[in-house]
Amino acid sequence: MEKIMKLIRLSSLISLFTLTSCTTAQKAQAQQQPLICKENIYPAHWWKTYPNDPNKPTWEILPDAAGPGEVILSKRNELGLLSNFAATEFTFKNKKFASLEGLWQGTKYPENDKDPRATFPGSKWQFTREQVFKMTAFDAKNAGKLADENIKKMGIDWVSFDGQQMKYRENAKGDFYQLIWGAMKEKLNQNSMVKEVLLATGNLKLRPDHDQGPDSPPAWKYFDIWMELRSELQKSETQTLKK
Repeated sequence: MEKIMKLIRLSSLISLFTLTSCTTAQKAQAQQQPLICKENIYPAHWWKTYPNDPNKPTWEILPDAAGPGEVILSKRNELGLLSNFAATEFTFKNKKFASLEGLWQGTKYPENDKDPRATFPGSKWQFTREQVFKMTAFDAKNAGKLADENIKKMGIDWVSFDGQQMKYRENAKGDFYQLIWGAMKEKLNQNSMVKEVLLATGNLKLRPDHDQGPDSPPAWKYFDIWMELRSELQKSETQTLKK
């Protein structure tokens, strides 16, 4: 019986991973039906329209902007758990973080009193590094903007973690990219809801809910990193169920 149940679970998992793309017309129709496509099951609200929403921020890309086979990682629904802003606590390299954004922006702050960012003449830091690590969403983002003012005055192009300086805006998968990739993996491993939501996206192409710009460094493209991690997770889940 146990073997039969594993086979049933495996069949269901494979079905989820081999979902085909929905057309725009099918998505529009699905907003009146529980299924997104005839063959596939996706929550219809992932493509919900928000006509003339007066509260829409200028930076936001709405869910219905997704093309065929795509989904926007909108903060208006559970896909927002995959945002750096999300309050998804995790531990990484023996440090606790309230969100990916808290880690990201915290790397801009001095690590200690001897840090050149702390000793630079005229620099003012409204928060400590540890305080930023405990922030989420726009609190963390705004703390990073304050740090950017000091960084600009200093004329530096690096951030740091555990004493290691890393180039911040690097158009390559360098040290900062590897840091963010590793942190995102820990966020995934330590938050069951994040894992559940990521797997639920099947093979849909993930897109951000804000404009990234054509020259965004790889570390900025969290949606691409999530697709890499999703592929790894799918393979791992499938191998586990085969045992």
